[in-house]
Amino acid sequence: MLDDKQFGPAVVLYGERRGKYPEGNSLLVRGKEESVLIDPSLAMLPRRRSLPQVDWILNSHCHEDHIAGNHLYCNLPWYFHELDLPGIQSLECLLAIYGFSEDINSIFRHVLTDRFHFMAKDDAISFTDGTVFDLGGTTVRTIHTPGHTRGHCCFFIESTEEEPLLYLGDIELTSFGPYYGDAWSDLDDFERSLKIVREIEAHWYATFHHIGILDREHFLERLDRFEAVIYRREERLLEFLTEPKTLDDIAKHRFIYRPGDNVLYADCVERRSMAFHLLRLERENRVRQVQKGSWQQINS
Repeated sequence: MLDDKQFGPAVVLYGERRGKYPEGNSLLVRGKEESVLIDPSLAMLPRRRSLPQVDWILNSHCHEDHIAGNHLYCNLPWYFHELDLPGIQSLECLLAIYGFSEDINSIFRHVLTDRFHFMAKDDAISFTDGTVFDLGGTTVRTIHTPGHTRGHCCFFIESTEEEPLLYLGDIELTSFGPYYGDAWSDLDDFERSLKIVREIEAHWYATFHHIGILDREHFLERLDRFEAVIYRREERLLEFLTEPKTLDDIAKHRFIYRPGDNVLYADCVERRSMAFHLLRLERENRVRQVQKGSWQQINS
């Protein structure tokens, strides 16, 4: 576990391997009156005997790795954007966010409860875009940035005495690229959200996975590379469609994961992600359905 580091009113609580999935880097924000823990991850479990004292929990969205430490604060208020709130209210609602098939769900239910310690909370509290939480001299402003999930949010953390920080959640700037493979994901929304965060001026930018803290110059460099993954996937798909291919063919070829990656839900994610790209390529008259369920590049 890396040493925790402070950036103004925020402290990054690093997970193993700098927060590489399934780990994550949680964010502790202290004001003069209240403290909040953002996205309690598996990194909180080794700290269970000396947990930071906070007043409430704030989640950027409802995914397993971002709520894995919530259960350690079961008596505190938990806050989620209103569109992701149902996911924390029951295990079945959380599974609906992913939208996997029932054979995958039969396994994933146990993963969520055993590995990620899912705990339903029917009295979790919703917030909306632009909600400002005042901690006393430090504020946390919510910025709705959907695409990864319907309710995914970033948080702008501002202090009267320190430089501002933007917490990016799962706009995580890694080489893997944007993830939009769930039932509650949307590629167009994700791209709009990337434009939103690009325009937000902060001194520091924090991700949940891998990267940690960046200044603005390096944030913009990483953001460019992160966004470019979308277009590389699309160009690879276009090249693959020189001959007619079905969505099954496309999923097996692997455009999101590497062919050798042993991921339980890889086929489902591939199908859903690449269906977004097929729709866009059809709108742009770059591919067409040569027969129902089979696509080919136009003029190939």
